[in-house]
Amino acid sequence: METVDQRKEYGRFRPVFAIKSQLQKRTSAFRQGRRILLAAGLFFLVVDASAEPSDGIPVPSIATSLPDNGDPTGVRKWLSERGITYGAVYTGEALGNVSGGIRQGGLYGGKLEMAVGANLEKLIGWQGLSFFANAFQIHRSSGPRDQHFTSLVTISNIEAVSSNRLSELWFEQKFFDDRFSIRFGQLTTDAEFFISDYSRMFISSDWPTIMGANIPSGGPAYPLATPGIRWKFDPNAHWSMLLGLYNGDPGDQAIVNRTGTNFRINDPPLLMGEVQYRYNQAKESHGLAGTVRLGGWHHFGRFNDLRFDSAGLSLADPLSSGIARQFRGTSGIYGIIDQQLYRPEGGGPDSGISVFSRISGTPSDRNLVDFFLDGGVVFAGMVPQRPDDRFGASFIYARMSDRARALDRDLIAFSGVAQPIRNYEMTIELSYQAQIRPGWTMQPVLQYIIHPGGHVPDPISPSAAIKSGALLGVRSTVAF
Repeated sequence: METVDQRKEYGRFRPVFAIKSQLQKRTSAFRQGRRILLAAGLFFLVVDASAEPSDGIPVPSIATSLPDNGDPTGVRKWLSERGITYGAVYTGEALGNVSGGIRQGGLYGGKLEMAVGANLEKLIGWQGLSFFANAFQIHRSSGPRDQHFTSLVTISNIEAVSSNRLSELWFEQKFFDDRFSIRFGQLTTDAEFFISDYSRMFISSDWPTIMGANIPSGGPAYPLATPGIRWKFDPNAHWSMLLGLYNGDPGDQAIVNRTGTNFRINDPPLLMGEVQYRYNQAKESHGLAGTVRLGGWHHFGRFNDLRFDSAGLSLADPLSSGIARQFRGTSGIYGIIDQQLYRPEGGGPDSGISVFSRISGTPSDRNLVDFFLDGGVVFAGMVPQRPDDRFGASFIYARMSDRARALDRDLIAFSGVAQPIRNYEMTIELSYQAQIRPGWTMQPVLQYIIHPGGHVPDPISPSAAIKSGALLGVRSTVAF
């Protein structure tokens, strides 16, 4: 979802603080967005401290470009020696809808995450136990997805309702030489499940639409978390098996769960499982790197039929009761591949040319989106003078279910009023990520959104669909 970069293992952070301020006119929007973006760059923060670098400084981090590594008092180093690491990430972007949608204009958005991790074996001598917590401060973040396109597919993976929000808060206990672990507390599914590693650079890369559109409140994924437990088994360096059980409805982020502290436990659960196979991931490997993931989910709640009522009549029929037939639970499966196509001499698994794809399906009768596919290509370190830059292209495709399309046809037949029939939504992104300093990147972006909302009626002219449109912008991300 980056949603904003990694936090998979203990001490791993991903960007999360969001500021979004709508501007009314396109020219003034971009002018103010540029001013804020330049100022925000000084605070951007992305942290990956899984390797516990010396002095507690994550890699990469803007701290390495500051006097005394940004730690003049030595507090960060002192804490790190005792097993405590911390970080913050700020991601900001100025985006402008230049055509299509329900309106044009520019917006500035941002998101800040503060995170702390603790190795409790170092701190108190409890072998194999670690702790992690992170929180977001999100400002005026209703962005182009809601205000300009009413899109189902993610446009920017930092969009969220304005709030000060707790996200994850968990302990993890490892056993058997770290081959088996249990993580419990307040968790998000998108920290470990349904992830493509090579897709992370794209601002549209996010929790897949087939989950976000179908599971209550989008499920426990950014910016929402719920109480849960996750088991993981790593029999060797190549294989991993994960199983997670979560409270299946985190609650509406705008009203019910605005601060992330209601710790819901009484909703029907969400069960997720995934098997992973990795190869040629070591720096010294000469073969092409890759990861294959196969997974699935089951939600134990009740779900409405999208076309028929409890008596079998179309919900569009004037004789219908209007009470949809209900199903017990919903399930889905998915597959993911990350594959390196070219590995330069001495390059790591994320260098050279790589491709990725995610594919998923779920029953059509109770789910708005029944098929999801995304993919793309990433070029990393291909410019000799810019070895840390990367650029690429990606797409996201979400198909509206057969039942949803059939209901649209029924509405036309019973009302005699023409309207668009939902079919699919698709987003295409071109992106260049340039490293300004270690821990600070700037990223120009071009997106084209096709059939926003899945080809739904335009609110101003309901007989026509919302128009496809283009979006231009730039994102800045800094890690401390």
